[in-house]
Amino acid sequence: MTVAEPLTLGRGLRAAARRQPRKVALRFGSQTISYAALVERAARTASMLRTDWRIGPGDRIALISANRPEFIEVLVGGSDLGAAVAMVNPRVGEREAAAILNDCEPRLVVADPRSAGLLTGWRGPLLVLGTEYEQRLARVEGGIEDVAAEMDPFALHYTSGTTGLPKGVPISHRSRVLSFFGMASEYGCYGPDDHFLALAPLCHGAGLTFALAPLYMGGTCTLLDRFDPEEVLAILHAQTITGVFFVPTHFNRIFDLPASTLDRLRGHRLTAMISNAAPLLQAAKERVTDYFGKDLLYECYGATESGIITNLRPAFQLEKRNCVGTPFVATEVELRDEAGDPVPDGAVGELFSRSPYLFDGYWRRPEETAEAIVDGWVTVGDLARRDEDGCYYIVDRKKDMIITGGINVYPREIENVIDQVPGVAEVAVIGRADPDWGEAVHAAIVRARGAVVDEGGIMAACNAALAGYKRPKTIEFVDALPRNTAGKVVKRDLR
Repeated sequence: MTVAEPLTLGRGLRAAARRQPRKVALRFGSQTISYAALVERAARTASMLRTDWRIGPGDRIALISANRPEFIEVLVGGSDLGAAVAMVNPRVGEREAAAILNDCEPRLVVADPRSAGLLTGWRGPLLVLGTEYEQRLARVEGGIEDVAAEMDPFALHYTSGTTGLPKGVPISHRSRVLSFFGMASEYGCYGPDDHFLALAPLCHGAGLTFALAPLYMGGTCTLLDRFDPEEVLAILHAQTITGVFFVPTHFNRIFDLPASTLDRLRGHRLTAMISNAAPLLQAAKERVTDYFGKDLLYECYGATESGIITNLRPAFQLEKRNCVGTPFVATEVELRDEAGDPVPDGAVGELFSRSPYLFDGYWRRPEETAEAIVDGWVTVGDLARRDEDGCYYIVDRKKDMIITGGINVYPREIENVIDQVPGVAEVAVIGRADPDWGEAVHAAIVRARGAVVDEGGIMAACNAALAGYKRPKTIEFVDALPRNTAGKVVKRDLR
C-alpha cells in the first residue's frame, strides 16, 4: 500500500492554498485572486463541468481563449475530473480551429467571447466565458471528488505546425509537475516568495508551464493578456517581479522602442529571465545582457513533446556562442546518425532525449509516434552537435537542412552570420529548388527600422565568414517573416 499523494496539478494548487490561503496567487489587470479564491472557483468549475455536461475520466474539453484567470480555473477543474483540456490558440483561423476540434472530439468547447466567433461550424456544446460562465458557477458548489491520476493527460497541446499540420501532444500531470520541480531548481525564481510575470499565451506549452509553476510552488503570478513592450518594461521597472519568460520576438519588440524609453525604464528586480521557443541569436543575446544584466539570462531548448531538454546558464551566455547549454535536470541527451548510432563530439547528429518530462505519444497518430519515440528516447527532428565540455549547439531542424550540390548546409549557421550585420532586424534562410545544385541557399531579410543595408553588405559578411557553398545565391528584403501563432518562423510559407 502506498500513501504518497499523486502528483497532479490540482493537488499541488490546493496544497499551496492550505499553506497560505490569503496570499495572492494571480494578478490580472486590476484583479487580485488569493489562493483560497482560486482553488474554490476551480472546484466549482469542476462541479459545474460534471453537473452540466457530465465531464469525466477520458473526456476532452477544448479551450479557446486569450489569457485570463478562467483559463486556469477550467484547466484545473477539468483535469481534476480526469479530463484532458485541449488548447486551441485564439489566433488561429476558423479552418484550423475546426480541424483541431475534429481531431480531439471534445465533449465541450469553452471559449472567450471573441474566440466564440471562430466556432461557426461547431455544433456541439459551447460554454462562453463571462456572463454565462459566472451564472453557471453561481448555481453550483465545489465538492466533486478529484479522480485524476498522475499519469492521466491533463492537457492536450497542439504542435505549432512549422513543418506540417498540428498534432495533438498529450501531457500527463506527472510529466508537468516534475518539470516544475526541475525549473525551481534550475532557475531559482519559483519559490513561495517569488513573483513571476507570465506574458506568453497560455495555449502554448511553454507559456502555460512557466505560468503554472509559480502557482504550484506557492508564489505569485502576474498574468498579461497581451504583450506591449513598454508596459512590460514598466512592470519590471516598478514591481517586485523576480522571474519572466520571453521569446525572441518579445526582445525584438522591446529593443524597437525609442532609446529614451529604454533609458527611462531601465532597472528591475529580476533574478531570472528565461528565453525559449526559438533561437536567440548571438547579437540579440549581447543586447539583452547589456541592457538587463549579465547574471540573469537563461536560454532553454525544448519541445512540446519532450519538455525542457537543455539550458544555458547566465555565466556562459557570451562565452558559448550560439549554444543551448547542457542537459536539463534529470535529462539525458544523445546525438545519433542516420543508422541510429551515437556520433562523436563535434559531429552533427539527430538529437534524442530521455527524461521524466516526455509525452506519451501523439494523439491518435501511431505512425508519427513511432517516428518520434525510439526505445524510450524522443526526437522532434532537430540536428545538433556537442562540444568537449558537454554543451549542445542546435544546428538546425532536420527538415530545414539544405542539400546543395550533395553537401549538407545548415540555415542557422548562415542566419547567425547575417543577423550580426548592422541594420538587420531578422533573417530566415531556406533552400530553393535549383536545376544545377538541387537546392540553392536563399536569405529573406527584414531591415531594422530606418536602417540602410543592401545586398552588397550582406554578401560581404557572408564572404568573410562562410564557405562558398554556404553563401546565399539569392537575397530578398521583406517587410516581415511569416510566423505561426507561437511566433516561430514558418519556413514552408517562405518556400
